[in-house]
Amino acid sequence: MPRIMGVDIPNEKRIDISLRYLYGVGPYRATLICKECNIEPTTRARDLKDDEIARIASFIDKNFNDENIKDGRSGPVEGGLRRRIQMNVTRLKKIGSWRGMRHIKGLPVRGQRTRTNARTRKGKKKTVAVKVSVKEMR
Repeated sequence: MPRIMGVDIPNEKRIDISLRYLYGVGPYRATLICKECNIEPTTRARDLKDDEIARIASFIDKNFNDENIKDGRSGPVEGGLRRRIQMNVTRLKKIGSWRGMRHIKGLPVRGQRTRTNARTRKGKKKTVAVKVSVKEMR
């Protein structure tokens, strides 16, 4: 398995699809990387040579990092992007904004309903025991 930026990309898939396993690389960036590195997008990842993998890694490192944000097509990928998102969430929590409080409580942040649904964010349902009145116990 080729390893790019600390991520194992799948062998059996085309390189333009395999590059999408990197966090922050989607269809547009994957084809852009293939075009700039002179690699045929239909090539399987297992068929890449070491110098082609090195070209891809150096291109991503050079063009997609925090310092090189010039246009809409550049911006951080993988570790830099994860770090930036984590810093933004931490900032929201620290200033005590509404979104930050929702992050702290583990609730949906973008206005979704919570009376029903929201199970992905809230986790497995916690059953609350029903209190039995003293009169019913006798």
